[in-house]
Amino acid sequence: MSAHHGPGHLQVVGLTGIGEVHDGDDVAALVVDALHAQRASLSDGDVIAVSSKVVSKAAGLTAAAVDRDEVVLRESRRLVAARRTPTGVARIVESAAGPVMAAAGVDASNVEGDVVLTLPHDPDAAARELRTRLHELTGAVVGVVVTDTAGRPWRAGQTDFALGAAGIDAVEDLRGSLDTSGRELSVTARAVVDELAAAADLVKGKAEGVPAALFRGLADLVLPLDDPGPGARSLVRAGASDWFRLGHVEAVRAALGAGGVEPPPVVPGTLTERLDRAAEVALAAGPVTGGVVRREGPALRVEAADEFSLGALTQRVLAALWTEFLVGLVDRDLEREPSVVLVRTVELPR
Repeated sequence: MSAHHGPGHLQVVGLTGIGEVHDGDDVAALVVDALHAQRASLSDGDVIAVSSKVVSKAAGLTAAAVDRDEVVLRESRRLVAARRTPTGVARIVESAAGPVMAAAGVDASNVEGDVVLTLPHDPDAAARELRTRLHELTGAVVGVVVTDTAGRPWRAGQTDFALGAAGIDAVEDLRGSLDTSGRELSVTARAVVDELAAAADLVKGKAEGVPAALFRGLADLVLPLDDPGPGARSLVRAGASDWFRLGHVEAVRAALGAGGVEPPPVVPGTLTERLDRAAEVALAAGPVTGGVVRREGPALRVEAADEFSLGALTQRVLAALWTEFLVGLVDRDLEREPSVVLVRTVELPR
C-alpha cells in the first residue's frame, strides 16, 4: 500500500462534451477528446473516474426493458432482501458485478430506446482495459475508477462508489501510523477508490450529462503501469466477513424455513394483513402435529396436538410476528404514536 499522502491540493474536473455513447465506442478516446476540448491532457499520476453507464453502453450491455425483472434475476447471485411495491418486487441482491445493490445495478436512466443497461461482470477488468487504452493514446500512467450509484444501509439517499478500479490502491492503509495526538492507528483503512467515486459525482452526474472526471494531486496512490492493483472487488465483504448477509426480515424467515414465502410489501398494511402473513410464515417450515395458526380478530390462535408441538409452533409464531414488527420490537413510528399499542398476539389454547 502507498504511504499516506500529506495535506495539499486536490483538483477534480468534470469532463464535458463526451455526449451519448454507443455500442463499440472507444471510451478512452472519448475521454482524451473531452480533455483536449478543455485544453487539458493526461499526465502521469492522474486518475480518471468514469461512470459505469458509459462503459456498459460501449460494451453493448443492454436488454429489453420489458424483461427487466428477468434481467435483474439473471444478473443476481444472491438475494439479500426483497419488498413488494405497487410496480413489482424491489430486490437488494449480490450482483454479478460483485457489490450488493438494488436490482443488481440494472438501470434504465439515460438510456436511449426501450432498453435497460446491465453492469460488466468484471468491472476491474473493464477498468484495466480503459487504463491500458489511455496509456496507448497518451503515454500517461494513470489510475482508473469505474463508478456506479447505490444506496447504503442505515443511510438515506445514494452516492457513487467504485465498481471497478485499476492502477490505484483501493485502500489506503493507515494502520501503524500515528494520529495528531501521537496515538497509533489500529483500524483506519480508507477506501480511497470509493472516496474518489463519491467526489467525482460532485462534478459529473446523470442530469448534467458529464460521465467522467479527472483527478489531479493523487500521484502517490497511482501504481506503475505493470501493477493493476487489487481492484474494487477487493472491497466487497464476503463469507465470514459479511456480517449483514441477509436483511433482518429475510434472516428470520430463512431461519424459520420460510425463505420461499412471498416478500412483504414496502408498506406493511393493516394489522389483519400483517397477522395473516405471520401465520403463513410460521407454518411455512412444515407441518407441526395438529398445528393450526389462525387469526381471530387482533390476535393469532395457536393450536397443536401436544405441549411440545404447541411450544415449538408458538416460538415460530413469535419469530414470524417479529418480522412484522408486532412483538419484540417497536419501531420509531409506533413510539411516536401513543394511540398505537401492541396487544398480546399469541393466544394459547386453554
